[in-house]
Amino acid sequence: MSSQPQATPKATTKATSGWKAILKRAWPTIRILLSIALLWKATSGIDWHALLDSEIQMQPWWFLAAGLTMLSAFICGGLRWGFLMRKVGFQGSLANFVALYFAGGLINQGLPSTLGGDSYRAITATHLNSSGKLTEEKALNEELHHSVDLGHATPKLRLSFSMVLVDRLLGLAGNNLLGGIGLILGGATLAAWGKDLGYAVTGIMIFAGIVIAVILAWGPACNLLQKLLDRFQMKHALPGIKLAFSWPMNVGQAVFAIGIHFLTILTLLFCLKAYGVDAPIEALMIGLPALSLLLMLPISISGWGLREATLSSVLALWGVNPSITVLASISYGAITVLSVLPGAYFLLKRK
Repeated sequence: MSSQPQATPKATTKATSGWKAILKRAWPTIRILLSIALLWKATSGIDWHALLDSEIQMQPWWFLAAGLTMLSAFICGGLRWGFLMRKVGFQGSLANFVALYFAGGLINQGLPSTLGGDSYRAITATHLNSSGKLTEEKALNEELHHSVDLGHATPKLRLSFSMVLVDRLLGLAGNNLLGGIGLILGGATLAAWGKDLGYAVTGIMIFAGIVIAVILAWGPACNLLQKLLDRFQMKHALPGIKLAFSWPMNVGQAVFAIGIHFLTILTLLFCLKAYGVDAPIEALMIGLPALSLLLMLPISISGWGLREATLSSVLALWGVNPSITVLASISYGAITVLSVLPGAYFLLKRK
Protein backbone atom coordinates (compact mmCIF):
# COMPACT_ATOMS: atom_id res chain seq x y z
CA MET A 1 0.00 0.00 0.00
CA SER A 2 1.69 3.21 -1.16
CA SER A 3 1.68 6.30 1.03
CA GLN A 4 1.39 9.85 -0.25
CA PRO A 5 4.19 12.22 0.86
CA GLN A 6 2.79 14.81 3.22
CA ALA A 7 4.15 18.27 4.01
CA THR A 8 5.49 18.48 7.53
CA PRO A 9 4.25 21.25 9.85
CA LYS A 10 7.80 22.62 9.90
CA ALA A 11 7.92 22.88 6.10
CA THR A 12 4.47 24.51 6.01
CA THR A 13 5.50 27.06 8.64
CA LYS A 14 8.69 27.82 6.73
CA ALA A 15 6.77 28.36 3.48
CA THR A 16 4.26 30.64 5.23
CA SER A 17 7.08 32.66 6.80
CA GLY A 18 8.70 32.96 3.38
CA TRP A 19 5.53 34.38 1.83
CA LYS A 20 5.13 36.80 4.74
CA ALA A 21 8.71 38.02 4.30
CA ILE A 22 8.20 38.51 0.55
CA LEU A 23 4.93 40.40 1.12
CA LYS A 24 6.53 42.57 3.81
CA ARG A 25 9.33 43.58 1.45
CA ALA A 26 6.98 44.13 -1.48
CA TRP A 27 4.23 45.99 0.41
CA PRO A 28 5.81 49.48 0.28
CA THR A 29 6.19 49.10 -3.50
CA ILE A 30 2.60 47.88 -3.80
CA ARG A 31 1.36 50.90 -1.84
CA ILE A 32 3.35 53.27 -4.06
CA LEU A 33 1.87 51.67 -7.19
CA LEU A 34 -1.64 51.87 -5.71
CA SER A 35 -1.09 55.54 -4.86
CA ILE A 36 0.06 56.26 -8.41
CA ALA A 37 -2.90 54.37 -9.88
CA LEU A 38 -5.41 56.19 -7.66
CA LEU A 39 -3.80 59.56 -8.39
CA TRP A 40 -3.88 58.83 -12.13
CA LYS A 41 -7.53 57.83 -11.87
CA ALA A 42 -8.38 61.05 -10.01
CA THR A 43 -6.53 63.29 -12.47
CA SER A 44 -7.37 61.45 -15.70
CA GLY A 45 -10.81 63.05 -15.89
CA ILE A 46 -9.47 66.59 -15.73
CA ASP A 47 -9.77 68.60 -18.92
CA TRP A 48 -6.66 70.71 -18.41
CA HIS A 49 -7.31 72.91 -21.45
CA ALA A 50 -10.83 73.75 -20.29
CA LEU A 51 -9.52 74.32 -16.77
CA LEU A 52 -6.85 76.74 -17.97
CA ASP A 53 -9.32 78.51 -20.25
CA SER A 54 -11.72 78.98 -17.33
CA GLU A 55 -9.34 81.60 -15.89
CA ILE A 56 -9.17 80.38 -12.31
CA GLN A 57 -8.98 83.30 -9.91
CA MET A 58 -5.89 82.16 -8.01
CA GLN A 59 -5.36 83.68 -4.56
CA PRO A 60 -1.98 82.30 -3.41
CA TRP A 61 -2.11 83.96 0.02
CA TRP A 62 -4.64 81.32 1.05
CA PHE A 63 -1.86 78.74 0.78
CA LEU A 64 0.00 80.58 3.54
CA ALA A 65 -3.10 80.45 5.74
CA ALA A 66 -3.43 76.73 4.95
CA GLY A 67 0.16 76.13 5.99
CA LEU A 68 -0.37 77.93 9.30
CA THR A 69 -3.50 75.94 10.16
CA MET A 70 -1.85 72.60 9.32
CA LEU A 71 1.25 73.55 11.32
CA SER A 72 -0.99 74.49 14.25
CA ALA A 73 -2.76 71.12 14.02
CA PHE A 74 0.53 69.24 14.32
CA ILE A 75 1.71 71.42 17.21
CA CYS A 76 -1.56 70.83 19.08
CA GLY A 77 -1.34 67.10 18.43
CA GLY A 78 2.22 67.03 19.73
CA LEU A 79 1.24 68.95 22.87
CA ARG A 80 -1.61 66.52 23.60
CA TRP A 81 0.71 63.53 23.29
CA GLY A 82 3.35 65.31 25.37
CA PHE A 83 0.94 65.93 28.25
CA LEU A 84 -0.07 62.25 28.19
CA MET A 85 3.56 61.09 28.24
CA ARG A 86 4.54 63.42 31.09
CA LYS A 87 1.47 62.37 33.07
CA VAL A 88 2.67 58.75 33.17
CA GLY A 89 6.19 59.71 34.20
CA PHE A 90 8.22 60.16 31.02
CA GLN A 91 10.91 62.81 31.07
CA GLY A 92 11.54 65.56 28.56
CA SER A 93 9.89 68.89 27.92
CA LEU A 94 6.73 69.45 25.91
CA ALA A 95 8.93 70.92 23.17
CA ASN A 96 10.82 67.60 23.00
CA PHE A 97 7.60 65.66 22.55
CA VAL A 98 6.33 68.11 19.92
CA ALA A 99 9.62 67.68 18.02
CA LEU A 100 9.23 63.89 18.21
CA TYR A 101 5.64 64.23 17.00
CA PHE A 102 6.82 66.15 13.94
CA ALA A 103 9.54 63.55 13.28
CA GLY A 104 6.97 60.76 13.48
CA GLY A 105 4.65 62.71 11.21
CA LEU A 106 7.42 63.10 8.65
CA ILE A 107 8.11 59.36 8.69
CA ASN A 108 4.40 58.72 8.21
CA GLN A 109 4.46 60.87 5.06
CA GLY A 110 6.21 58.07 3.21
CA LEU A 111 9.91 58.31 3.97
CA PRO A 112 11.75 55.08 3.02
CA SER A 113 11.47 53.42 6.42
CA THR A 114 9.99 50.12 7.57
CA LEU A 115 9.16 51.73 10.89
CA GLY A 116 5.98 53.76 11.29
CA GLY A 117 6.12 57.25 12.72
CA ASP A 118 4.07 56.22 15.75
CA SER A 119 6.53 53.45 16.59
CA TYR A 120 9.43 55.85 16.10
CA ARG A 121 8.14 58.40 18.59
CA ALA A 122 7.06 55.72 21.08
CA ILE A 123 10.51 54.10 21.07
CA THR A 124 12.55 57.31 21.01
CA ALA A 125 10.54 58.88 23.84
CA THR A 126 11.69 56.12 26.21
CA HIS A 127 15.26 57.39 25.79
CA LEU A 128 14.59 61.06 26.61
CA ASN A 129 16.05 62.35 29.87
CA SER A 130 14.95 65.35 31.93
CA SER A 131 17.21 67.71 29.95
CA GLY A 132 15.75 66.56 26.63
CA LYS A 133 18.84 64.58 25.59
CA LEU A 134 18.71 61.06 24.23
CA THR A 135 20.29 58.38 26.41
CA GLU A 136 21.63 54.95 25.45
CA GLU A 137 21.72 55.85 21.78
CA LYS A 138 23.29 52.51 20.81
CA ALA A 139 20.35 50.65 22.37
CA LEU A 140 17.96 53.13 20.73
CA ASN A 141 19.42 52.41 17.29
CA GLU A 142 19.02 48.68 17.92
CA GLU A 143 15.37 49.13 18.89
CA LEU A 144 14.64 51.35 15.89
CA HIS A 145 16.13 48.93 13.38
CA HIS A 146 14.30 45.85 14.62
CA SER A 147 10.59 45.08 14.62
CA VAL A 148 8.96 45.68 17.99
CA ASP A 149 7.66 42.64 19.84
CA LEU A 150 5.44 44.11 22.54
CA GLY A 151 5.04 40.65 24.04
CA HIS A 152 8.69 40.77 25.10
CA ALA A 153 9.09 44.56 25.37
CA THR A 154 10.14 46.31 28.56
CA PRO A 155 7.41 47.85 30.78
CA LYS A 156 8.70 51.30 29.87
CA LEU A 157 8.33 50.65 26.14
CA ARG A 158 4.87 49.15 26.63
CA LEU A 159 3.86 52.22 28.60
CA SER A 160 5.10 54.51 25.83
CA PHE A 161 3.17 52.59 23.17
CA SER A 162 0.05 52.68 25.35
CA MET A 163 0.14 56.48 25.45
CA VAL A 164 0.58 56.64 21.67
CA LEU A 165 -2.51 54.43 21.44
CA VAL A 166 -4.45 56.70 23.83
CA ASP A 167 -3.40 59.71 21.75
CA ARG A 168 -4.61 57.99 18.59
CA LEU A 169 -7.93 57.05 20.23
CA LEU A 170 -8.49 60.67 21.20
CA GLY A 171 -7.78 61.67 17.62
CA LEU A 172 -10.22 59.05 16.35
CA ALA A 173 -12.90 60.30 18.75
CA GLY A 174 -12.44 63.89 17.57
CA ASN A 175 -12.52 62.79 13.93
CA ASN A 176 -15.76 60.82 14.39
CA LEU A 177 -17.46 63.55 16.41
CA LEU A 178 -16.61 66.16 13.79
CA GLY A 179 -17.81 63.84 11.03
CA GLY A 180 -21.04 63.22 12.94
CA ILE A 181 -21.63 66.96 13.32
CA GLY A 182 -20.92 67.40 9.61
CA LEU A 183 -23.52 64.75 8.76
CA ILE A 184 -26.07 66.46 11.01
CA LEU A 185 -25.46 69.76 9.21
CA GLY A 186 -25.22 68.49 5.64
CA GLY A 187 -25.98 64.78 5.56
CA ALA A 188 -29.27 65.34 3.75
CA THR A 189 -27.26 66.25 0.64
CA LEU A 190 -25.59 62.83 0.74
CA ALA A 191 -28.72 60.75 1.25
CA ALA A 192 -32.11 60.83 2.94
CA TRP A 193 -30.62 58.98 5.91
CA GLY A 194 -27.48 61.15 6.09
CA LYS A 195 -28.71 63.35 8.93
CA ASP A 196 -29.90 60.34 10.94
CA LEU A 197 -26.48 58.75 10.48
CA GLY A 198 -24.90 61.91 11.88
CA TYR A 199 -27.04 61.74 15.01
CA ALA A 200 -26.23 58.02 15.36
CA VAL A 201 -22.46 58.52 15.04
CA THR A 202 -22.44 61.45 17.45
CA GLY A 203 -24.67 59.59 19.91
CA ILE A 204 -22.49 56.47 19.84
CA MET A 205 -19.33 58.50 20.48
CA ILE A 206 -20.92 60.40 23.38
CA PHE A 207 -22.29 57.15 24.86
CA ALA A 208 -18.85 55.50 24.60
CA GLY A 209 -17.28 58.49 26.35
CA ILE A 210 -19.83 58.31 29.17
CA VAL A 211 -19.29 54.55 29.64
CA ILE A 212 -15.50 54.94 29.85
CA ALA A 213 -15.85 57.88 32.27
CA VAL A 214 -18.17 55.80 34.52
CA ILE A 215 -15.68 52.91 34.52
CA LEU A 216 -12.86 55.26 35.55
CA ALA A 217 -15.01 56.91 38.25
CA TRP A 218 -16.37 53.68 39.77
CA GLY A 219 -13.87 52.26 42.26
CA PRO A 220 -14.30 48.49 41.63
CA ALA A 221 -14.17 48.90 37.84
CA CYS A 222 -11.14 51.19 38.07
CA ASN A 223 -9.37 48.70 40.34
CA LEU A 224 -10.11 45.92 37.86
CA LEU A 225 -8.66 48.06 35.06
CA GLN A 226 -5.54 48.68 37.16
CA LYS A 227 -5.10 44.93 37.71
CA LEU A 228 -5.45 44.39 33.97
CA LEU A 229 -2.78 47.02 33.30
CA ASP A 230 -0.54 45.40 35.93
CA ARG A 231 -0.92 42.07 34.16
CA PHE A 232 0.30 43.65 30.92
CA GLN A 233 3.16 45.39 32.78
CA MET A 234 1.70 48.87 32.25
CA LYS A 235 0.86 49.72 35.85
CA HIS A 236 1.64 53.43 35.40
CA ALA A 237 -0.71 53.89 32.41
CA LEU A 238 -3.85 54.67 34.44
CA PRO A 239 -3.03 58.38 35.10
CA GLY A 240 -2.69 58.93 31.34
CA ILE A 241 -5.93 57.09 30.63
CA LYS A 242 -7.70 59.21 33.26
CA LEU A 243 -6.25 62.40 31.76
CA ALA A 244 -7.76 61.39 28.43
CA PHE A 245 -11.12 59.84 29.34
CA SER A 246 -12.18 60.68 32.91
CA TRP A 247 -14.85 63.26 33.76
CA PRO A 248 -14.62 66.23 33.23
CA MET A 249 -11.31 65.97 31.35
CA ASN A 250 -13.01 63.97 28.60
CA VAL A 251 -15.10 66.99 27.62
CA GLY A 252 -12.02 69.17 27.23
CA GLN A 253 -10.18 66.42 25.37
CA ALA A 254 -13.12 65.97 22.98
CA VAL A 255 -13.29 69.70 22.25
CA PHE A 256 -9.51 69.82 21.77
CA ALA A 257 -9.55 66.78 19.45
CA ILE A 258 -12.38 68.27 17.39
CA GLY A 259 -10.42 71.52 17.22
CA ILE A 260 -7.32 69.75 15.86
CA HIS A 261 -9.31 68.08 13.10
CA PHE A 262 -11.15 71.32 12.36
CA LEU A 263 -7.76 72.95 11.73
CA THR A 264 -7.10 70.34 9.02
CA ILE A 265 -10.53 71.06 7.55
CA LEU A 266 -9.66 74.76 7.45
CA THR A 267 -6.45 73.80 5.65
CA LEU A 268 -8.43 72.11 2.88
CA LEU A 269 -10.94 74.98 2.83
CA PHE A 270 -8.10 77.49 2.36
CA CYS A 271 -6.60 75.34 -0.44
CA LEU A 272 -9.95 75.47 -2.23
CA LYS A 273 -10.15 79.23 -1.67
CA ALA A 274 -6.69 79.58 -3.21
CA TYR A 275 -8.26 78.26 -6.44
CA GLY A 276 -11.21 80.63 -6.12
CA VAL A 277 -13.74 78.10 -4.76
CA ASP A 278 -15.92 78.58 -1.69
CA ALA A 279 -16.88 75.08 -0.57
CA PRO A 280 -19.57 74.53 2.10
CA ILE A 281 -17.87 73.81 5.42
CA GLU A 282 -20.30 70.95 6.16
CA ALA A 283 -19.15 69.20 2.97
CA LEU A 284 -15.56 69.27 4.21
CA MET A 285 -16.70 68.15 7.68
CA ILE A 286 -18.13 65.04 6.03
CA GLY A 287 -15.46 64.35 3.42
CA LEU A 288 -12.26 64.76 5.43
CA PRO A 289 -13.29 62.67 8.49
CA ALA A 290 -14.53 59.92 6.16
CA LEU A 291 -11.18 60.06 4.38
CA SER A 292 -9.33 59.80 7.72
CA LEU A 293 -11.15 56.54 8.42
CA LEU A 294 -10.22 55.22 4.97
CA LEU A 295 -6.58 56.14 5.58
CA MET A 296 -6.49 53.67 8.47
CA LEU A 297 -6.35 51.01 5.74
CA PRO A 298 -2.80 50.58 4.37
CA ILE A 299 -3.88 51.26 0.79
CA SER A 300 -1.76 54.20 -0.32
CA ILE A 301 1.26 56.22 0.75
CA SER A 302 0.05 59.00 3.06
CA GLY A 303 -3.33 59.04 1.33
CA TRP A 304 -2.03 60.16 -2.07
CA GLY A 305 -4.53 59.22 -4.74
CA LEU A 306 -7.10 57.97 -2.26
CA ARG A 307 -7.55 61.50 -0.92
CA GLU A 308 -8.04 63.03 -4.36
CA ALA A 309 -10.48 60.34 -5.51
CA THR A 310 -12.55 60.46 -2.31
CA LEU A 311 -12.79 64.23 -1.90
CA SER A 312 -13.60 64.91 -5.55
CA SER A 313 -16.51 62.44 -5.36
CA VAL A 314 -17.88 63.84 -2.08
CA LEU A 315 -17.57 67.55 -2.89
CA ALA A 316 -19.13 67.03 -6.32
CA LEU A 317 -22.44 66.49 -4.47
CA TRP A 318 -22.24 70.14 -3.39
CA GLY A 319 -21.47 71.31 -6.92
CA VAL A 320 -17.72 71.75 -6.47
CA ASN A 321 -15.79 71.17 -9.69
CA PRO A 322 -13.98 67.80 -9.27
CA SER A 323 -10.97 69.13 -11.19
CA ILE A 324 -10.57 72.00 -8.72
CA THR A 325 -11.03 69.58 -5.81
CA VAL A 326 -8.22 67.38 -7.13
CA LEU A 327 -5.90 70.38 -7.45
CA ALA A 328 -6.81 71.58 -3.95
CA SER A 329 -6.34 68.08 -2.56
CA ILE A 330 -2.88 67.76 -4.11
CA SER A 331 -2.03 71.16 -2.62
CA TYR A 332 -3.35 69.94 0.75
CA GLY A 333 -1.06 66.91 0.58
CA ALA A 334 1.94 69.06 -0.34
CA ILE A 335 1.23 71.47 2.52
CA THR A 336 0.99 68.52 4.92
CA VAL A 337 4.45 67.35 3.87
CA LEU A 338 5.88 70.86 4.19
CA SER A 339 4.30 71.27 7.63
CA VAL A 340 6.11 68.25 9.09
CA LEU A 341 9.49 69.17 7.61
CA PRO A 342 10.62 70.58 10.99
CA GLY A 343 10.73 66.92 12.03
CA ALA A 344 13.68 66.49 9.66
CA TYR A 345 15.77 68.65 12.00
CA PHE A 346 15.19 66.21 14.87
CA LEU A 347 15.96 63.20 12.66
CA LEU A 348 19.15 64.76 11.28
CA LYS A 349 20.20 66.00 14.71
CA ARG A 350 20.00 62.48 16.11
CA LYS A 351 22.11 61.20 13.24
